Order: sequence, then C-alpha cells, then structure tokens
Amino acid sequence: MKIEKNTVVSVTYKLSDAQGNLIEESGAEPMVYLHGGYDGTFPKIEEALDGQDVGFETQLQLEPSDAFGDYDSELIKIEERGRFPDPLEVGMQFEGTPEDGDEESDTLIYTVTDVAEDKVVLDGNHPLAGMALRFELKVTDVREATEEEIEHQHAHGASGLEIVDEDEDGAPTLH
Repeated sequence: MKIEKNTVVSVTYKLSDAQGNLIEESGAEPMVYLHGGYDGTFPKIEEALDGQDVGFETQLQLEPSDAFGDYDSELIKIEERGRFPDPLEVGMQFEGTPEDGDEESDTLIYTVTDVAEDKVVLDGNHPLAGMALRFELKVTDVREATEEEIEHQHAHGASGLEIVDEDEDGAPTLH
C-alpha cells in the first residue's frame, strides 16, 4: 500500500544534529502517524514519504524553520525561587504562558536551566529549537486509517488502538 492521505504510517528513525551526533532513535518501537497534514510529523517528512511503500528508506535534513523553529530569547523567564516547589533541579519542567501572551495563548513547557539562591531561570524553547536536524527514516508499515483516527486527526498506534504519546515524566516526546 502506498503512503497517501488518511493512511497510518509506521517509521523507524534515527535523529541526529547537523554534525551527525545521535539525539534519538526509535529502536524497536516505530513512530506512528496519520499521513495527510494532521500535524503528526513534520511536513518535510510527510513530503518525503508521500507515495512511498513499506521498505522505503531516506535521509533528509530539516532546517530549524522546518522543525522546532529558531531559538527565541524572548522565551527566557527569570522567576522568584519561592514560586517553585522543593526540591528544584535543572531540567525540571513546568507549564506556563509567555510573558507578553494573553491568557488564551498556547501554554509552553518551560525547562529550568539555572537555579540561584533566590531566582530561577526558565527556557520556553523546545530543546531542539534553533538546530538543523538529520533524519534517517525507514517505512515499516502502511495501513488505511480508521474512521475514528481520521475524526480524531491522529493515529491510534500501529494496531489502530488508542495510545498516549508521553515519556515516563509525562512530557511530550519528539513525535
């Protein structure tokens, strides 16, 4: 079956930075997404896979504008230490809204990047913002999407069953 709109695609991948340093790989569990502009993966990846079959392999580079965007220094916040729980460590994440955003704007995940005696530095950029990314992709499965998947606008896993795409800390993963 060819990859086209409203097919569910399973892809194994290796993600590296522009210097070839491995960032993440799918391992035995492929990335599964609903093909056809549903925001399941980056548009450049969909474009490269469109019309392909199981077994297709490719390598492509995504510039920051095609991936997680440019690094935005406006998304750095300095907050009072007292606003945060103990213990507080670099790398912890919190949900919040940008300073200049209104309450209806999207919330961001802020990562603690520094903790001083009375201040905390938070970064609302995605950890891969500003980076060119290299993907090695291999299509491992293609199937027709269920009506429910099309209605929900996302794949429910390789088998069609609903899945939750979070890591053990509850943070969204790269998919």
